[in-house]
Amino acid sequence: MENLTEQKASVPAIKKYVLKKQNSQTDYKISYEKDLNPSQLDAVKTKDGAVLVIAGAGSGKTKTLTYRVARLIESGINPENILLLTFTKKAADEMLNRAVMILDSRCEKVAGGTFHSFSNFILRKYSNLLELRNNFTIIDRADAEDVVNHIRAQVIEKQEKRFPRKGTILDIYSKAINKNMTADAVIESEYNQFAHCIEKINEISKRYVIYKRENSLLDYDDLLLYLRILLQSNEEIRKKLSNQYKYIMIDEYQDTNALQADIIRLLASEHNNVMAVGDDSQSIYSFRGANFRNILDFPAIFKDTKIIKLEQNYRSSQNILKLTNKIIDRAKEKYTKNLFSDIENPEKPALICTNDMQTEAEFVAQRVLELQEDDISLNDIAVLCRSARMTYNLEIELAKRAIPYKKYGGLKFIETAHVKDVIAHLRVVLNPNDIISINRILLLLNGVGAQTAMKLLPVVAKENLDTEKVMLPSKSSGSIKKLFNTVAQQRQYLLKPSVIVDNILAYYEPILVEKYDDYQKRLKDLEHFRYLSEQYSNLEDFLSDLALEPPDTSVSEVEDGAQKDECLTLSTIHSAKGLEWKAVFIIGAVDGRFPSVYSFNSEEELDEELRLMYVATTRAKTHLYITYPIDMFDHATGMVLSKPSRFLDGIDEEILERWILAQED
Repeated sequence: MENLTEQKASVPAIKKYVLKKQNSQTDYKISYEKDLNPSQLDAVKTKDGAVLVIAGAGSGKTKTLTYRVARLIESGINPENILLLTFTKKAADEMLNRAVMILDSRCEKVAGGTFHSFSNFILRKYSNLLELRNNFTIIDRADAEDVVNHIRAQVIEKQEKRFPRKGTILDIYSKAINKNMTADAVIESEYNQFAHCIEKINEISKRYVIYKRENSLLDYDDLLLYLRILLQSNEEIRKKLSNQYKYIMIDEYQDTNALQADIIRLLASEHNNVMAVGDDSQSIYSFRGANFRNILDFPAIFKDTKIIKLEQNYRSSQNILKLTNKIIDRAKEKYTKNLFSDIENPEKPALICTNDMQTEAEFVAQRVLELQEDDISLNDIAVLCRSARMTYNLEIELAKRAIPYKKYGGLKFIETAHVKDVIAHLRVVLNPNDIISINRILLLLNGVGAQTAMKLLPVVAKENLDTEKVMLPSKSSGSIKKLFNTVAQQRQYLLKPSVIVDNILAYYEPILVEKYDDYQKRLKDLEHFRYLSEQYSNLEDFLSDLALEPPDTSVSEVEDGAQKDECLTLSTIHSAKGLEWKAVFIIGAVDGRFPSVYSFNSEEELDEELRLMYVATTRAKTHLYITYPIDMFDHATGMVLSKPSRFLDGIDEEILERWILAQED
């Protein structure tokens, strides 16, 4: 205090300075009123308490979240006290990068990411409190299925019939966790054909949990499950984390499951400062465990919730929105909203009846060429469908006309066999108890079959990969020793991930050349894999990110020409959510296929099918074509489907035009 007094006394009395504090609560650099519409501004300026933002399709929810991050920081909130949860890392990065551009680098300190990456971060920090090893390995869906299959073989007899496969067993287990249900209840409601083997399914699930514990493995569901357990069982940690993250924002709240909703409630327990942004009309992922009720019940769970609706659409023409509003108005449960747009376009959406699926494919292909002639790029055109198999006829027609296309739903980079081989080696470097990965890399060796590997697995894992203590088969002992010596060396010297990858690739490439005829293309993937590893300083983070946010595209696919400079998009509606195109075709909109005949007896499922149609129609900016064949045979039911989707019944022709195809002479 004395020094401060002396310093103050030394200031000349002649000059007087007024110190203006920048970035105070009343001095904002950003012109929020100019940049945002009234509803967006209301959401951005609301600071404390629970807020539910019902953001209609194309209404600028990303912009709203971005500006709210900036506003909170400008008002004096420490960026490290803000948590932004999204469903993809890309979405979180995009929002925070935008916030940096409109404000400054303080936004980089905001905790942002997916539910799973956030859970991974917290669990690594507090793993000892849950009796987890800090170096646990995150396994993806394919690895989880392999573990289940390994256990399944031990539980059931080979001659037993009508027993669910590994993927179905994992689905039952996963849904039980994400929906807060027992496996028995899941089987009764969704897999009744397997009711006779509930006991054995439960036994497999029980062993699966034990297996993961013993081998320090966590699947995607475990990340959420263990975080909730931590928050529920440890009041001190719950309060600490709640006070750390004083302002919580969640994007796409309609896609959260029961576990995620519980986590949000627990994290907000000390302050109730939660902003959930989403659109109940776009809740279409119940098959993944998403719970439609989370967004409907939000006001009942978080006290004094303020509801704000974003209804101005910046994507679609008003003519398209007239149709989408009519469709979603038929939903039984919803937050009522009316989307509107300043975008004017004279063309109205059209419903096109075709004789059969072949005629439908021919029409779409021809119309795509006509749109191109009108200077609409193929990149701005998409064909959407209820299920991927519905595009088969169209793919043939596109090939005839030399129209390049990209179909969503192929193998992802991380799912290719050669990349999974390399990842398996790296996982064993990090976790010598990862038996599934050990099994995979053993089976790559000449002379090692399934029986040999099964005999070696428990012994090798127990001896921490020390081949000197293991009796090896004579014909393959040399290759097994080379494998585990290579792995052991990487663990011994704690090298950078890129160096470890280099060493593993040097070992693996001769195997790749021998195993795959197209090894040259696959080598390009591995070069890309090495490049990815250079971005990391430790192996644990690298493998975690590969599991949680895997790269989408294989380099070899690009080399094959699967991705051209300009190409049409074929996609299921589920894969198209969040995307937009100038022109959209929705094919196969025949009653019994869309909505699916299996949804007819369930009001809840039928409502989700309606929301799926709403999502499809709101992808279009200016051109929307909905087609249905009147002679579609459904192999599953043995029925001939011929009527347009019930979701389009009774819609006035002033809103939805009817087109009749006339064949030229």
